[in-house]
Amino acid sequence: MPISGSEIVKMLPGRKPCKECGFPTCFAFAMKLASGGTTVDKCPYLSEEVKARLVDLLAPPIKLVTIGAGENAVKVGNEEVIYRHEKTFVHSPGIALLISDREDDAKIEEKIKKIQELQFPWVSVNLKADLLAPYYGSGNKNRFLALVKKIYDSTNLGMVLISEDMDALFAARDICADRHPLLYPITKENVDEAILKIKANLTPVGLRGDSIEELVPLTTKLKDSGIEELVLNPGSKNLLEAIRDQTFIRRAALKHGFRPLGYPTIAFPCFMSQDGLKEILLASAYIPKWAGIIVLSDFDQYSLLPLLVQRLNIYTDPRFPMAVEEKYYEVGEPDEYSPVLVTSNWALTYFLVSSAVEATKIPAYVCVKDAEGLGVLSAWAAGKFSGDSIGTFIKKCGVADKVKHRKLVIPGKVARIKGELEDALNLEWEIIVGPKETTGIGAFLPGFAKQLKG
Repeated sequence: MPISGSEIVKMLPGRKPCKECGFPTCFAFAMKLASGGTTVDKCPYLSEEVKARLVDLLAPPIKLVTIGAGENAVKVGNEEVIYRHEKTFVHSPGIALLISDREDDAKIEEKIKKIQELQFPWVSVNLKADLLAPYYGSGNKNRFLALVKKIYDSTNLGMVLISEDMDALFAARDICADRHPLLYPITKENVDEAILKIKANLTPVGLRGDSIEELVPLTTKLKDSGIEELVLNPGSKNLLEAIRDQTFIRRAALKHGFRPLGYPTIAFPCFMSQDGLKEILLASAYIPKWAGIIVLSDFDQYSLLPLLVQRLNIYTDPRFPMAVEEKYYEVGEPDEYSPVLVTSNWALTYFLVSSAVEATKIPAYVCVKDAEGLGVLSAWAAGKFSGDSIGTFIKKCGVADKVKHRKLVIPGKVARIKGELEDALNLEWEIIVGPKETTGIGAFLPGFAKQLKG
């Protein structure tokens, strides 16, 4: 909580008991405001100056920055804790692929194709890299702009535009401004020249310093100019400096409320090492150590997938199990005589069941019952996978309209709900007790499917 309710109430006009904010007292309004349950504009008696101060005090300690647009937008920042177990990390780091204008056309095509095609279905989510980072290294402005235009025309991805040449940087920005690209680097040497150009068409800005101390006047100057979507690079040159700098920035923002460092960060393993393996190891250190964007010179399926799985594990909310949506899922191309199985909505359970069914090459319907992300046995013990609740789900999910038979397979570990489920379904379905483990589906399903078609 950036500011407490007791601190907020001291800033309120105290016209009681007006109740025009919708709360019985100013203190009740202040407590709700501190917890994010209402907004400052609900109090009609606040001055504009106090409103602005409250908005600033209530803002997340780390600014939210959005790069890209639409479904491919990458959001970083808005974090509230240093350690994941305290609450959760909110926005996972964007993985960006560097494309230099010094690379030949074939290599550029290969990288664009790679980021579009290297995607990994993983426990009900799709893991992939997020951003492209065109880099002006050739000295040929037209070639750099052509590269940006090519990426813009052939993908919907957000971009990190990298150019030491300010004219090239802002010309590239104008090509893809509607995609909300990140402009990098803005430094103490070019910030005065850049401010007016940035404000002409606001998009996120990446700041580079030779130290953390060098970033503070930069963020202050840009914020005072009305430019607030900032991403920081403290200039770390090796792994030890990277961990030191990321830790300092995170603690300064979250523990000490130091606003000039309250922004997400960007890391460049691509410039820190020329060794592919070391570059990936640096990236793997940045994922749990709070980098908002991580730029890689290249990757393949063997280096990218471990990073994406690590990112998924670190940025999954530890307070809630991973779960999939309650509905029936089609595995293969099932028809009216295909088996119907039911299981809980813990993502791992669904993944194991659907994979086991798919391995048999028997098309089937897998009905996933909402059990608040618990596995079958745990859900049954908690009363969230009972005969009554499954019966209600089967009636409303629509799977009955898909099949002519009325045979429903339940997990063997909850065989005891067979009678209860039959009663809940008004004896219209025959309940079949299936294998206790997913490893038994391979032996069970082919024979069962033959019975249905026979």
